[in-house]
Amino acid sequence: MSKEPILVVEDLKQYFKVSRKFTVKAVDGVSFEIPQGKTVETYGLVGESGSGKSTTGRSVIRLYKPTGGKITFNGADISDKMSKETQAMLHTKMQMIFQDPMACLNPRKKVIDIVAQGLDIHHSYETIEERNQKVYDILEMVGLSKEHASRYPHQFSGGQRQRIGIARALIMNPDLVIADEAISALDVSIQAQVVNLMKKIQKERGCAYLFIAHDLSMVKYISDHIGVMHLGHLVETGTTDEIFKNPIHPYTKSLLSAIPKPNPVVEKTRTSISYDYATSGIDYSKGKQIHVEGEHYVLATDEEFAKWTK
Repeated sequence: MSKEPILVVEDLKQYFKVSRKFTVKAVDGVSFEIPQGKTVETYGLVGESGSGKSTTGRSVIRLYKPTGGKITFNGADISDKMSKETQAMLHTKMQMIFQDPMACLNPRKKVIDIVAQGLDIHHSYETIEERNQKVYDILEMVGLSKEHASRYPHQFSGGQRQRIGIARALIMNPDLVIADEAISALDVSIQAQVVNLMKKIQKERGCAYLFIAHDLSMVKYISDHIGVMHLGHLVETGTTDEIFKNPIHPYTKSLLSAIPKPNPVVEKTRTSISYDYATSGIDYSKGKQIHVEGEHYVLATDEEFAKWTK
């Protein structure tokens, strides 16, 4: 018998009222779950800028109050008012790594105090020595040393700062880490280092990831399941293999066709498929989740599905 999923998002809506007549539907009816089986999962949320992926991540960790829908984390409903126990569980067991490491690290604080912030808030230690030792251990885990603890954020490179952000998220021993474009501000070689580090930590710590990115090749490398988002809707979901081997939705196909091929001979003949929602005649609000096979679903009407799978 498999355990209940660590995170279940059902029909999540996140609207922002811009003016009296205009509301932005940033996330419009998104549903997915991160299962908790024998191995921990990474769920990749992918899409272009402005598709609503970061908003989804922020609603899940309750930086925003969802307009509608239900979010269940570790069996507890976190979508509306929460009890103190549920709040404490959410604030310790779900953590976030942000896109710009410099913007989310306090420039006036030393690394040791930045990383220990969660411990301080939740009083998770008996003595100051125990607190400091926890920080040193976690810094070592992310590839930094004890000496780094007494420095300030501006004394580090971008990749090192992101490691500090990861250490801060991991010190509370979370069950779920939301990585919101955590690598997109870094150089390509550093991106690989950080993603490999995240994979290693996942094996050691057993925490699930919600990995938000616009780089499909990176998502393929780290994720078990993928959800493709566009304009606030999940247009296609499935396991990584299903999405890459058999993309159905034209938007997914256009994203996949944009990935450069490492072989120069093949790269010369690669054609990019363009997709424009406005002229495509597709209306996401009319579509429904149609089952393709296994865990593969696509948002379409019956006619669209028949046309795309011909």
